[in-house]
Amino acid sequence: MKTAGHSEATARRGLELTTFRGLRYDPDRVGSLASVTSPPYDVVVRPDGLHHLQSADPYNIVRLILPQAGTSSERTEQAADTLRRWLDEGVLTADTEPGLYVYEQRDDHGMLQRGVIGTLRVSDPAEGVVLPHEDVMPPVVADRAALMRATRANLEPLLLTYRGDGTAAEVVERTADRPPLLSTTTEDGFHHRLWSVTDADDVLRIQSDLAGRQALIADGHHRWATYRQLRAEHPSPSPWDYGLVLLVDTARYPLRVRAIHRLLHDLPVADALTAVAGLFRVRRLDVPLPEALEALADASCDGNAFLLAGDGAFHLLDRPDPELLDRTIPAERPAAWRSLDATVLHATLLDHVWRIPEDSPAHIAYIHDTAATVEKAERDGGTAVLMHPVREEVVRELARQGVTMPRKSTSFGPKPASGLVLRALEI
Repeated sequence: MKTAGHSEATARRGLELTTFRGLRYDPDRVGSLASVTSPPYDVVVRPDGLHHLQSADPYNIVRLILPQAGTSSERTEQAADTLRRWLDEGVLTADTEPGLYVYEQRDDHGMLQRGVIGTLRVSDPAEGVVLPHEDVMPPVVADRAALMRATRANLEPLLLTYRGDGTAAEVVERTADRPPLLSTTTEDGFHHRLWSVTDADDVLRIQSDLAGRQALIADGHHRWATYRQLRAEHPSPSPWDYGLVLLVDTARYPLRVRAIHRLLHDLPVADALTAVAGLFRVRRLDVPLPEALEALADASCDGNAFLLAGDGAFHLLDRPDPELLDRTIPAERPAAWRSLDATVLHATLLDHVWRIPEDSPAHIAYIHDTAATVEKAERDGGTAVLMHPVREEVVRELARQGVTMPRKSTSFGPKPASGLVLRALEI
């Protein structure tokens, strides 16, 4: 209990993960577990992706996380009605015992990620317990908050990373030797398995590993901001004091950190190169994409570097003019932020050299897939700007300083599939 005049900010309580009764699909009531899952709501961005998921199974989770109706209120009411109906029909059922859940994602190329799903105490920014590294857009938070209020549920976990002492990892790995609650393979080739952890000693071991630690938001900034808003709306204690998360100990299971590339629609490569002449060192690379990316990685070790593509070759930009950087990058920001490739790209190249507005979809697209970015540039006559990924340690250190990254700086993954375990606040 809190004592009078004692704030949570000074208590430094760390990460507090609690058990819950997971809400899961009854496999006998759906076509397959794979057919009812979805990527996180903000990854299902294209209408064709949404329609594909809706048609995959009438009970696909996308009908809850992205309901389709004319107005915002109609969408949230539709999601709440759908959730109630699925509960009444037994399509979704609650596990009998509260627990934590070990979640595994694996592909056929050696990637293995395991973490723990539970409900995490929602902390204030001043506590320094959960570290964001991106800004959020208020309309998106308002949309997610309306959906959670209407459904009284956390429909998908956000992804957090932390550095543990191995205690939780030992429980995770021992649990993964048992038969899982569920096992499925989604169409992206990822194999998913889920186990419950209900033994009190194992739960305590995981909680002890988390105590006093910080977590970095890898994916789910808007949902975390939503948790904070909803907690503030409800007197404590209440179920809104906690939110559904997946915590991954990246000391044991490093996430993939990928760059997000830029496609400049109306800028031919020749014009882009003419504009940077004398401002960056430019080298033409007539090599395949993998070799070009290796050259980019090597150049990134020594400073800012980018690959331009779209004319059938690759052009490596590095060694920017220091005076150009001094002129174009805000001097009051931390040195680690000023040296980021995304900072130099946006403040120097886009704003100053190429004069391209970063918020205009008509001028710039943000694409995760490297080959697709190059192909689109070559097909459309634009310029692909390929980035080298930022290391997790850099993101974490900036977050500790309270510094947000430039938008679309990096992508952590793999992201948890939505639809494997949900949390209903009333259960």
